[in-house]
Amino acid sequence: EVRAHLARELGLAEPDITWHVARDGLAEAVQLLALVTGSLAKIATDIMLLMTTEVAEVAEPFVSHRGGSSTMPQKRNPISCELMVAAHRIVRQSAGLMLDAMAADLERATGPWHLEWAAVPEAFIATSGALEQAKFVLAGLEVDETRMRKNLDMTGGLIVAEAVMMGLAPFLGRNEAHDIVYAACRAALQNATTLREELLKQKAVTDKLSEAEIARLVEPSGYLGSAGAMVDRVLAREARNRAS
Repeated sequence: EVRAHLARELGLAEPDITWHVARDGLAEAVQLLALVTGSLAKIATDIMLLMTTEVAEVAEPFVSHRGGSSTMPQKRNPISCELMVAAHRIVRQSAGLMLDAMAADLERATGPWHLEWAAVPEAFIATSGALEQAKFVLAGLEVDETRMRKNLDMTGGLIVAEAVMMGLAPFLGRNEAHDIVYAACRAALQNATTLREELLKQKAVTDKLSEAEIARLVEPSGYLGSAGAMVDRVLAREARNRAS
């Protein structure tokens, strides 16, 4: 009865049997934290890659002297992202310890569950820190649309070769469309021209597509696939969750 009253007061489920050697509930909690921090680490890794000098499409929010260097004033290190990745690695190790702690002996473990004393608090603290850093980064993430466009244009249209092939396929068949676009891509690389310029030289292409249609096919912003629909679904689900 005491256990039942305590569970109700804390808003927790009451276990059917004693939990002394049934550690799956605690282990599951830390596995969930590992999944959460893993997702945050994925976000952080992508941001760090996009912050590199060669890409430079996004950046963590600017805070004076944060992420700087005592010898290289130009540096702007992804401090929050680094902490998020580090937190995930800590929690991942804690998750492994919790699985080890499940192998308890008989009805009163002689030692394995003591692993939880280190793993559980460490996992919750690290996850809390990762979430705090994620809130900071995502709330003020700096996005350089001009640099994004420059990076897209870097290949001279080759990045959307698939879109051109799919646009030609209804007229020429997929295999022939593939061969024509493949040849145009090779020519663009060899001649230091754009895919659009090489396509306009192909009579098989211009017989089927106008110059405006070719320009539309080589425009990266017109080939986003289902990205917009997927984002809308995620946002709609989040709105429903908040309303419930």
